Amino acid sequence: MPYLPLAAFTTLIYGILSIVGGAIGYKQAGSQVSLISGLISGLLLLISAYLLFGGSPAGPLLAIIISIILIVVFAIRLVKTRKFMPAGLMILFGVVNVAALLSLLSTV
Repeated sequence: MPYLPLAAFTTLIYGILSIVGGAIGYKQAGSQVSLISGLISGLLLLISAYLLFGGSPAGPLLAIIISIILIVVFAIRLVKTRKFMPAGLMILFGVVNVAALLSLLSTV
């Protein structure tokens, strides 16, 4: 599985980015929704990364589901706000993560 490290690392980074983004959203706008959703999605992505590093088949599936949900949520936000940050960054990294995960699944 040559793409395992890439998919695991992109998922790990995306999870950290989600948690940090939720905390920033809470600090800047007082948004508890941002904090809670960032923590939940980030923790699920970190769990997925752990499973990926361990070679569990559940890791890629969980990571793809969470990443696609985040891409859709942030695409809606980007259309509404027309501001690249943070929505565009989360979409971009989500697409990179899904691509790495699909590459992993295509080699299995």
